[in-house]
Amino acid sequence: MDTLLFTHPACIGHDTGPGHPERPDRLRAVLAALEEERFALLQRREAPEATIEQIARAHPEGFVRRLLAAVPTEGLRSIDSDTILSPGSGQAVLRAAGANCAAVDAVLAGEARNAFCAVRPPGHHAETARAMGFCLFNSVAVAAMHARMVHGLSRIAVVDFDVHHGNGTQDIFWSEPDLFYASTHQSPLYPGTGDAEETGVAGNIVNAPLPPGSGGVAFRRAMERVVLPALDDFAPELVLISAGFDAHSRDPLAHLELVEADFAWATLEIMALADRHCDGRVVSTLEGGYDLRGLALSAAAHVQALMTG
Repeated sequence: MDTLLFTHPACIGHDTGPGHPERPDRLRAVLAALEEERFALLQRREAPEATIEQIARAHPEGFVRRLLAAVPTEGLRSIDSDTILSPGSGQAVLRAAGANCAAVDAVLAGEARNAFCAVRPPGHHAETARAMGFCLFNSVAVAAMHARMVHGLSRIAVVDFDVHHGNGTQDIFWSEPDLFYASTHQSPLYPGTGDAEETGVAGNIVNAPLPPGSGGVAFRRAMERVVLPALDDFAPELVLISAGFDAHSRDPLAHLELVEADFAWATLEIMALADRHCDGRVVSTLEGGYDLRGLALSAAAHVQALMTG
């Protein structure tokens, strides 16, 4: 079975203003990298719009409607100092969440072994009723709730290797023992959450913080000793990946020293556990990554691992 790529031009239309690190060129860089000859067999699909009902499985409906109503008709509007709305933001965030739901549908229907959602804005900082940290809606949490409510899955896991802790996904999953969240991330760093002692209602939250300056050896050790054993014990029916590439050594927003081979290795290890527990069913979505070259190289390595692993 093949790997599917879900994306949409509307995700480039989310304008965050001059100098903002979460800029449209991020997605352009990823998509350009995926045009290389080695990705000729990568099947591409247009991301649909998510419905209010789909997003409201992870966020209160009132919050969803208020945020969409806040999208300006012209100019920019700030939610906070980092999180910006533009006239294109509504379509972008609906397509980002919709890509994740459609990818879950396709993978669970057996149309592909796995899928990658090349979308923006990112989502893992979006809490139950709060947009923050460049994130509006939490697409990976929307995907998890979609898998639960539409497909009847009861054990769904998210593995997050973005350099920043996914406080939003942790918040949404905290009291849900059948939803698993594991994160490697730099600490201390924004948003200040993700201590190892934060374990959720039933040990369903697993955090492996890394000190600044950590490289591939420390990252792989954290995955092998903390994240992967916990994921194995959880025995998921579906694995979702929050694929942030800002732990790359080139990234300007953090201080880890990973390279693209580390992301490829982590992808293959996660896939091996998915093979063991859920017929290899994996859906990945783009989160962070703010150096364009580091992002493009890392995303390409990640997708190549999805295709060949």
